[in-house]
Amino acid sequence: MHGTHEHYKWWALSCTSLGMLMAATNSGTLIIALPNLERSLHASLLALVWVILAYLIAATVLVLTAGRLSDLFGRKRAYVGGFILFALASLGAGFSTGASDLIVWRVLQGIGSAFLFANAAALVTDAFPREQLGLAIGANTMVAAIGLVLGPVLGGALVAVSWHWVFWFNVPLALAGAVWGGLILRELARPDTVRGLDTLGTGTFVIGLTGLVLGISKGGLSGWSDPVVVGGLAAAVVLLPAWVAIERRGRAPMLDLSMFENRLFSAATAAAFINGLARFALMFLFVFYFQGAQSNSAIEAGIKLIPLALGMLVASPLAGVYADRHGSRGLAALGMLVTAVGLALMTTLGVKTPYWQSAIFLTLVGVGSGMFNSPNTSAMMGTVPAHRRGVAAGARTLLQNTGAVLSIAFVMAIVTSSIPRSTLFAVFSGVTRGLSEQKLAPFISNMHVALWVLVGTSVLGTFVCLLRPRHAPACAREHGRTGDLSYERA
Repeated sequence: MHGTHEHYKWWALSCTSLGMLMAATNSGTLIIALPNLERSLHASLLALVWVILAYLIAATVLVLTAGRLSDLFGRKRAYVGGFILFALASLGAGFSTGASDLIVWRVLQGIGSAFLFANAAALVTDAFPREQLGLAIGANTMVAAIGLVLGPVLGGALVAVSWHWVFWFNVPLALAGAVWGGLILRELARPDTVRGLDTLGTGTFVIGLTGLVLGISKGGLSGWSDPVVVGGLAAAVVLLPAWVAIERRGRAPMLDLSMFENRLFSAATAAAFINGLARFALMFLFVFYFQGAQSNSAIEAGIKLIPLALGMLVASPLAGVYADRHGSRGLAALGMLVTAVGLALMTTLGVKTPYWQSAIFLTLVGVGSGMFNSPNTSAMMGTVPAHRRGVAAGARTLLQNTGAVLSIAFVMAIVTSSIPRSTLFAVFSGVTRGLSEQKLAPFISNMHVALWVLVGTSVLGTFVCLLRPRHAPACAREHGRTGDLSYERA
């Protein structure tokens, strides 16, 4: 189908939605399977956490490079290549015999997903006119929410067969995405004329962020005086500021800091970072609350997590349509505030709390997240020129995923502190039957502390959302029109 065809935008949306569905479903299936992986692979608690973090770090640090390559050589090629690499890595992950080789395969999965995430929003923004962009981004977010609904339930069912299928189910989905993208997608944006890759900046960021996350995640388990913890945090303190300096001086930087001179873009990306920091660890935390503290099976825990995704599923498309007509500023701020309320209510949960309370609180957080995500993304992507959308989408994913990585690391450090080792490993392996409510009390107490930290983060995000201008010019769409400026309203 030709890129100028009136229906091309919907075909392009179907392809990017398939990528979002796969990524979201994969996230839910793996998290629900963590206690089973711990038992089957005899993995340490830290290794178990790094099965999640390795994927996120790889996707985070390489997403800007992936966006840069797509701006230089074509988004279709990069997007289809991401599907193929994800399929191969998922196949290999299912054959893992221990935590170490599983982590390697997860890194390769992260690289594949970096090419998917860096290009999905850019492909949608290329295809849709500005006045329909919120609807399109909302549809992508809605599909991701469907994946979040399916993921935990599917993960529980797959684990009942074998943990290997938690990875292998991705293979046919990814191959279907590669074929569909190869047939449907077209290149609509002109290649960027500034050539080059920022290998020094990328390497500095990889080492700095890895050191920061390793230091935080290991500190709660091994103590903050552990040499690896001290070394990781020291590397972060030195290398992350050095990375900013490198980006300021680079000819073709990994992250083009000039984009942040636009007040709308900078406020929206900061809010995306804070949203990732405030919300991502929640599913991770509740898997261990349901399977550990409340002794549910994997499939029961998966079903109990459905309200979180249902809230996003309902709110995302409605928020996208509203933002197209009235602007994103107030809606994004309200979404962060609703998330904060839901997180605060979760601090009342205990070992014997009835499920209906958890369901209401999870739904609230899901609704708040849906209200925030699609308006914030459409506002951000609508304010950059077409030839920079690959790197802009990469910047959004970089900051949001960095928030997600730090969210898990911080929550992990809080939850694992001051808990007896026997209780800790019982909770994280999902075998707490027989443990008294008194023995589980330290885990519940630390979970509440972690939730209050996430509440404060969400409240901060509310104020950051309000920093964006009431009337901000968005870039003209390159669909045969020039000089057409649309405006962001409060």
